[in-house]
Amino acid sequence: MGYEFNGNEEQRRRFEQRKNLICELIEDEMYVPMKEKELAAFMQVSREEREAFREVLQALLTEGRVQITKQGKYVKPDANQPVGTFISHAKGFGFVEIEGREEDLYVPEDKTGGAFHLDKVQVALLPGQRGKRQEAVVVKILERGTKQIVGTYEQSQNFGFVIPDNSKIGADIFVPKERSKGAVTGHKVVVELTSYGDERHKPEGKVVEILGHINDPGVDILSIVRGYDLPMEFGEKVMNQAQRVPEEVQEADKIGRMDLRDLQMVTIDGEDAKDLDDAVSLYQDEEGLYHLGVHIADVSNYVQENSALDWEALERGTSVYLVDRVIPMLPHKLSNGICSLNQGVERLALSCLMTINDKGEVKDYEIAETVICVDRRMSYTSVKKILEDKDEAERQEYEPLVPMFELMEQLAAILRRKRHKRGSIDFDFAESKIILDENGHPTDIRPYERNVATKIIEDFMLIANETVAQHFFWMEIPFIYRTHEKPDPEKIMKLEAFIRNFGYHIKLTGEEVHPKELQKLLDKIADTEEETLISRLTLRSMKQAKYTVECTGHFGLACQYYCHFTSPIRRYPDLQIHRIIKEQVRGRLKEKRIEHYEEKLPEVARHSSKMERRAEEAERETDKLKKVEYMEERIGEIYEGVISGITQWGIYVELPNTVEGLLHVAELPGDYFYYDENAYEMVGQSTGKTYKLGERIRVQVKDVDRFMRTINFVLADEVYNKSWSITDKERR
Repeated sequence: MGYEFNGNEEQRRRFEQRKNLICELIEDEMYVPMKEKELAAFMQVSREEREAFREVLQALLTEGRVQITKQGKYVKPDANQPVGTFISHAKGFGFVEIEGREEDLYVPEDKTGGAFHLDKVQVALLPGQRGKRQEAVVVKILERGTKQIVGTYEQSQNFGFVIPDNSKIGADIFVPKERSKGAVTGHKVVVELTSYGDERHKPEGKVVEILGHINDPGVDILSIVRGYDLPMEFGEKVMNQAQRVPEEVQEADKIGRMDLRDLQMVTIDGEDAKDLDDAVSLYQDEEGLYHLGVHIADVSNYVQENSALDWEALERGTSVYLVDRVIPMLPHKLSNGICSLNQGVERLALSCLMTINDKGEVKDYEIAETVICVDRRMSYTSVKKILEDKDEAERQEYEPLVPMFELMEQLAAILRRKRHKRGSIDFDFAESKIILDENGHPTDIRPYERNVATKIIEDFMLIANETVAQHFFWMEIPFIYRTHEKPDPEKIMKLEAFIRNFGYHIKLTGEEVHPKELQKLLDKIADTEEETLISRLTLRSMKQAKYTVECTGHFGLACQYYCHFTSPIRRYPDLQIHRIIKEQVRGRLKEKRIEHYEEKLPEVARHSSKMERRAEEAERETDKLKKVEYMEERIGEIYEGVISGITQWGIYVELPNTVEGLLHVAELPGDYFYYDENAYEMVGQSTGKTYKLGERIRVQVKDVDRFMRTINFVLADEVYNKSWSITDKERR
């Protein structure tokens, strides 16, 4: 979260006030640049307060709100000296990510200024460019971003070194023998950096934890968990608070709430889900209007603002769903207990009660604090059997609920049609479920398909999220929205130029595109040979959704108002807006509270977006790891796949089970192949033979690299001699 301030709410408020005061002074036209001592004297900071003053200056530097010259004088930020995060590359160069800037800055190897991966740095722009990227030089390291590294220990006679798991870190970490903690070759370890190295010296560190041997069950995933700094355990203070949470709903907590205990409602989740945070109810009145209730666990009743539980949940930002474990945002006592909408027990909820007509329009709604009692805990599989398969045994078991499920299918289809009509884009790429045995070894990879039940829940959650977001937007109070910006015009122009080759066209308004145009394109290419290719390119032209305090709309869903309201057990933004909703419902959102949220929410939104990206990356890495392990036992086997990506170094092929591997350019027989970037094709220089995105291709598994988490393929349909070359052909 950038600079970390440890203190209570009042101390935090004073800290922010001091920061603003210093900024005002430095930005004043009459200000003359001063050093720390001069600033302290000018602002009449007492000797006792000097350390706190230094902390404030450090926080401002870290946030990039002030800068420091080579002479140590504090000045306002220079537009040519932005602050960002350094992302290193194994080859020595790096990039700097700057918030709000579309393209990263490229930092040549000799201009990194000793910056290490994830350091907060101040840079100066250089006149040169590397491709499309602006070049820069690191002028100052403001804050070290990497304190510990996870890697594999290698032992030498008098010392050891750690090979980082993160391939972005090119240098091994030197470890003196006496600081190895007894690690031996093959141990996965956590090493704490004691020196970041320079041109002549490697980074140095000490082993602080041995995770286990590289071949021990579970150590591979644990290494990823530690590498992404995902917090596994909850602290004593947090657990003590969790233990004090009651097992059952207290009578006092029900007072003043709408009583919905007699309303027929269900939860619909995966078979193995334990944290059930949403329930749904539905009935139709005599006029044909649908009364949809989306009931969300009232987590904020048990997680008070600024409590240890709240700070921990904020820090984590989200639950992380790895292939062999879930790292929850909240302790299980809450997430699987009082906050889980379990069958047959009373629970507190925040309900969005909507009246919807046969066109899918929300004609009326109410957002209320409620008491509910779920009738049945349903699984997606069961509901699919009832609605899609018309399974008699299943329909008999859930007979009282079948009419409601049929009504849900009806309403969900109406809502989906309405979304489709306005241009909502629905990408339907196959996801996978990796099945592990008791030792964490992958035994199967199954494509996870959406069915009628998953779509019902998806449609109902979307309409609830939209309704809540729209309500609070028009109230003009601080809120956290889920936003998705319009695509980059350059990428859309590139997509338009490419699809013309297939006879397709997207209508542009100036350089912008309406989501409806992309949706029309996806409809046109459905069930064609080029569907996979164009779908992937369309997805790549989109930006990443994030949390913001400005309601700028959601491009992908083609809606102006959207938020995340439906998962407070596993996402912090949902928990945060639940508090705002409750304060508004209770009439407590006065001026002071509005100011409080105006100050707090931008950082909550920024940090939550960052933690979401971290979780996604960790989930992706663990999936890759297990897919590599699975394919290691299938070396030599032949599969039919689809070309999913093309780069100058080769062709990526995706198999039906979602495993992706690389067919290296050097493995393509019979010609010298090069990548035609404009056509997204691999082309043979002499033969003109092409490989295109979306093309079906038969490959054989050549080998895997567990360390790099990669799978390599060769062509299965061509038998060829590797020593045969194009020059031999020309000689004949």
